[in-house]
Amino acid sequence: MTTASQTSLAGRVAVVTGASRGIGRATALALAKAGAHVVAVARTQGALEELDDAIRAVGSSATLVPLDLTDYDAIDRLGAGLHERWKRLDIVVGNAGILGNLTPLGHVTPKTWAQVMDINVTANWRLIRSFDPLLRASDAGRAIFVTSGAAQKCKAYWGPYSVSKAALDALVRTYAAETERTPIRAMLVNPGPLRTDMRRAAMPGEDPETLRTPEDLAPHIVRLADPAWTETGRIFDFPSDRLLTPRMAD
Repeated sequence: MTTASQTSLAGRVAVVTGASRGIGRATALALAKAGAHVVAVARTQGALEELDDAIRAVGSSATLVPLDLTDYDAIDRLGAGLHERWKRLDIVVGNAGILGNLTPLGHVTPKTWAQVMDINVTANWRLIRSFDPLLRASDAGRAIFVTSGAAQKCKAYWGPYSVSKAALDALVRTYAAETERTPIRAMLVNPGPLRTDMRRAAMPGEDPETLRTPEDLAPHIVRLADPAWTETGRIFDFPSDRLLTPRMAD
């Protein structure tokens, strides 16, 4: 799969979570360059303001939303605010996620397990719950969520993260099935190894210069956000540049 060279998202409204750094920041900036108004969600006000400066520099605009995604009532308030201002939402990119500890399952604390599930799974369900009416009000709602190969590989010591990403895959595929006959398209993106803080924490001995960057991935996410995109319920696998269909059984 190759990216469209001239994707236009002029006049479209896009929410990006985890927008202050890494994949989220690169995606927010790429969406802004394509013409979208970006609603940038992250916990860190200072980093959001730096993103806002970058978005303004490319001639676009943003709304900054400092928000902890475990504040689920705040997600509902955000949905209400989007409805009040725009009456619709064209794009949501659910990117925010946490790794948790790499440790045997028997050593994972209940607190760590809950934190990973709260951010990687429940927060994304709350986004869907809050934004579904807004996406349905768009002529081409696009729901895009960042998954991981860990959902399928299930390597030792990656338990909470792998389980949470497998649950996210099921969540988004279910939403895709429920909206198949609407203008909404729901997709998953597997970034693979990228030069991010999370990757550095997971693989501290790895040379980051051998990895591609979030900026390399971002144009592909922009294409999934385009009104012309037609696939739903599939995974865009960045390492192979392919669309994958998850295995299904009766």
